[in-house]
Amino acid sequence: MTGARARGRSKTAATWLALLGGTLGLHRFYLYGFGDRWGWLLWVPTLLGAWGVERMRLLGQDDRLAWVLMPLLGLTLAGTMLNAIVYGLMPTAKWQARHDPSATAPDWPALDVLGAVAALALGATALMASTAFMAQRYFEHAAEQRAAGAPHQSNSQRLPR
Repeated sequence: MTGARARGRSKTAATWLALLGGTLGLHRFYLYGFGDRWGWLLWVPTLLGAWGVERMRLLGQDDRLAWVLMPLLGLTLAGTMLNAIVYGLMPTAKWQARHDPSATAPDWPALDVLGAVAALALGATALMASTAFMAQRYFEHAAEQRAAGAPHQSNSQRLPR
């Protein structure tokens, strides 16, 4: 982390790297270097989620492994969009204290806010889509289980009379 403080980092660049390449950890590598563990760990759910998308494309909606893998991509995307929002809206003095102590990195406040707004739209969409997908697949699975005759207890059967 101290290596990132040796030279200034632009808040605008970090915001847009999180927005455009956050799931690949580009913002983390920009701020902390290629030795940043969290930057490399972002690749795991991103690649697993992309594999889930590919499985769904090839095998269809009945592939249960894709059900589990696809939301990983959406949740990772939503998390990195939160990083972009935090970076874009962080006060300049706080940013300089953390990542640009010499105040030499270029900064464009309008682009910071625009990046944060775009990240909010993209992150909220990814989070809602992932949640809706997970809920849909869960309820479809439950309906299939009931249709197949799996034992199901209603509330009236569980309550004592």
